[in-house]
Amino acid sequence: MDELLTILQETKAAKVISNAIEYSDYVPLDLSINNVELASSGINTANEYAIYIQNHLNFHKGKIAYGGYLENRNLYKRSAVFHSEETEERNIHIGLDLWINETAPIYAALEGKIHSFQNNTALGDYGPTIILEHKIASVTFYTLYGHLSLDSLENKKVGQLIKKGEQIANLGMPPINGDYAPHLHFQVIVDLENKTGDYPGVCSLSTLSFYEKNCPDPNLLLKIKK
Repeated sequence: MDELLTILQETKAAKVISNAIEYSDYVPLDLSINNVELASSGINTANEYAIYIQNHLNFHKGKIAYGGYLENRNLYKRSAVFHSEETEERNIHIGLDLWINETAPIYAALEGKIHSFQNNTALGDYGPTIILEHKIASVTFYTLYGHLSLDSLENKKVGQLIKKGEQIANLGMPPINGDYAPHLHFQVIVDLENKTGDYPGVCSLSTLSFYEKNCPDPNLLLKIKK
């Protein structure tokens, strides 16, 4: 794990969405339970979130909103994917979200190969998803790209070689993207635990210590802003 953190920190920054938009046009976005404005707004649908996020971008004169790593959110309460009577609620986000209310190209953060891909169709899930496998020095790890367009899964093959910066997908729109306001969920994963085409992007409080280690901060790689 320490070796991977060093690799992420020393790797040259890579954009994973909309190359033409500079990091100076990215603005942080808080969707946590601590956002009093969000909590009192009563918004729930993908369209309502899209309006809220666009207003946030407009106010801050930004083009992409980002954030969400280890953020405790109420966003997932509408979906049975994240809670049931038998399981502890999952509400802590363990990836980085990049929000933009328009179609956008998605790029590979690093050189690698396609590990797996699938359409995770449940309400609130990833929708179309691609997972890439990377190996740097002796360290193997993965990056996950969720909430893609359906055509992003066409002409893909497991084991297909991918170059850093190569366009691998397009951003998905609701409801295909899990029925969210348009955004890319980007996640770094140490151990996929034998999963294919899917991996938890949200965890419960009791499992946070594991997932925080297994899914380090993606901004170590992207280097958006400090």
